[in-house]
Amino acid sequence: MKKVAILVNEDTMQRCSCGGCLRALFEKKDSFARYGDEELELVGMTHSGGDLAKKIETLRKKGVDVVHLSTCTKSKNENYEAIADACAEYFDVVGYTHGSPDGKGKGKMAVELSARHPKTTEES
Repeated sequence: MKKVAILVNEDTMQRCSCGGCLRALFEKKDSFARYGDEELELVGMTHSGGDLAKKIETLRKKGVDVVHLSTCTKSKNENYEAIADACAEYFDVVGYTHGSPDGKGKGKMAVELSARHPKTTEES
């Protein structure tokens, strides 16, 4: 089972129900289609603001395998690449949740990064 976390853009989360991200996850479409029949467990969903290092440490303790950055983080957060890079220290990173990875040709292409320090067998 793959353990997933979603980081949503902080400002957007103030007015968003996260329905697009959750629908994509539960229906395994858009960025979550890559998992096919693999079972997914959502173990964290929060915004990307605040103490990101503390959030990353908490997600590590929960055994997260991959972090998806929300589509709104990709399109609206000027720190998108830095957030992705910080998460990639320990997790695989998929830089969007729903819609097209390139914002329907209007935005920047979503990043995809592999964890630089993946979990060891003892941590799994």
